[in-house]
Amino acid sequence: MASYILRRLIGSALVMLAVATLVFFMIRLVPGDPIAAMLSDSGSPEAREAMIRKLGLDQPLVVQFWKWFTAMLQGDLGASLYGNNQPVSTILLEALPRTLSLAFLSFVIALSIAIPAGILSATRKNSATDTTVSLLAFLGLSMPDFWLAILLIIVFAANLQWLPAIGYAPLSEGVWPWLSHLILPSIAIGTGFSAIIARMIRSSMLEVMKADYMRTAASKGLTVRAQMLRHAFPNALIPVVTVIGIAFALLISGAVVVENVFAIKGLGRVLIQGIQNRDYPVVQGAVLVVSAFFVLSNVIVDILYAVIDPRIRYS
Repeated sequence: MASYILRRLIGSALVMLAVATLVFFMIRLVPGDPIAAMLSDSGSPEAREAMIRKLGLDQPLVVQFWKWFTAMLQGDLGASLYGNNQPVSTILLEALPRTLSLAFLSFVIALSIAIPAGILSATRKNSATDTTVSLLAFLGLSMPDFWLAILLIIVFAANLQWLPAIGYAPLSEGVWPWLSHLILPSIAIGTGFSAIIARMIRSSMLEVMKADYMRTAASKGLTVRAQMLRHAFPNALIPVVTVIGIAFALLISGAVVVENVFAIKGLGRVLIQGIQNRDYPVVQGAVLVVSAFFVLSNVIVDILYAVIDPRIRYS
């Protein structure tokens, strides 16, 4: 198992390097001129040339890539092309806790809804409860997260004034200020993912309930509750964990729209602003961080397979 994890980590590092290479060259295919955006109409040709030389944009792409790549391997992601040339690592470290907080709370909300709903739907197949859960799941899947976010702001922030509409408060300011700013965006994000996970739990449990060992458990006189919680649900977790692992990574990258609706300057908003400004270093750094979450989530899911099912071992 240890050797397998080591191989996966090495493979993950290679994937990250490939992503870094693709992002570097693809971002430069986006239409627009960062120098023109920085200098606006007031920049003279001399100022433009000076800025190009200062940023090293006059050098061949291969040279630019090599300098950025070698610096990245040393932990230096460069500096933003805008403002006071703030280091990209500083920008990302400021944005990352906000996105992680939002993703974590959204994840908790999604699981809190999906697990009981999926189990209830599976144990009462074709009943009114199953139909209701299925309809709610399809409703959750069909609602765009930005539409639900705006609806939540109108109801709970504007009308009832229970929760703040925009912004983010760090945990250092207190648990409630931190939590109150995250509840609405987390519900907006987590609702759609809870529907996906609930449907997966239902289908996986229905498949497991057909197995011979489930009939054996029933013949031993175990209650339905014991059958579901001790036998069906644990054995149905393999495909569910796969979806949950992907869902958490998608929560990191999928928070882009909701972060903009609630004016939370997380990774998503930083990435959007970087693309709009043609801020190459910021975009490259943000995409690397997001891709790292996808890669690591896949590694963690593979490890959880062996934890959940002792029969699974990697050679």
